[in-house]
Amino acid sequence: MARLVLTLDGQVLAEYNMNKERYTVGRLPDNDIRIDNPAVSGHHSLIINILNDSFLEDLNSTNGTYVNGKLIKKHALQHGDVITCGHHQLRFVEDDDAQQDEFEKTMVIQPSQRPVEKIQSAREKAEEASPTSTAATTSRRALPEGAQQALKKARLQVLSGAFAGRELELAKALTTLGRPGIQVAAITRRSDGFYIVHVEADRPDNYPLVNGTPIGAQARRLVDNDVIQLAGVKMGFFEN
Repeated sequence: MARLVLTLDGQVLAEYNMNKERYTVGRLPDNDIRIDNPAVSGHHSLIINILNDSFLEDLNSTNGTYVNGKLIKKHALQHGDVITCGHHQLRFVEDDDAQQDEFEKTMVIQPSQRPVEKIQSAREKAEEASPTSTAATTSRRALPEGAQQALKKARLQVLSGAFAGRELELAKALTTLGRPGIQVAAITRRSDGFYIVHVEADRPDNYPLVNGTPIGAQARRLVDNDVIQLAGVKMGFFEN
């Protein structure tokens, strides 16, 4: 859900959740967002929310409506935009939850959708690649919950496309990413680190790339700041 954060001289005065279709901004009491200041017109500007998009319109205000320092008549709001009405500012904030959910729906493959045999093979390759593999670790079972908590944490940050900047915590023993029928890979969390392994693709040699190089059929250990390219999306791997 989007929010507007009202500030004056850097001090937060109020926050408004954008859960209605229309919001008026102005000095008069009948506005949804009232700014009681002579520099603000009675009905200064209007925000219309349509599905996941928000549009700002100036209502012929005396002093004008500005977005990021530029005078506007109409403007499609983006995350981080700063609206100036008189001396006050409204920061437009899109909470990441909805967009993160959309990214996960697009790229993260849920357990019920995973090709079980191929995932099992990928897990085995990752375990074989781990230099600490023993009879205990090759049992193909995830580590106990307490042990997992003690392991290093890591995350993926999307570097390209519509979801650039979104992050995904690699908290599970196995995270499957990609687009079935195009390119799928799995990232496994082992006691000595994180490994990426090819699962399936539209062509036998269409392997994911790490730092521009195909990983091949075997698991590859990821290190901090690696760049993964999978199903047309670039993601940075970062150890927390």
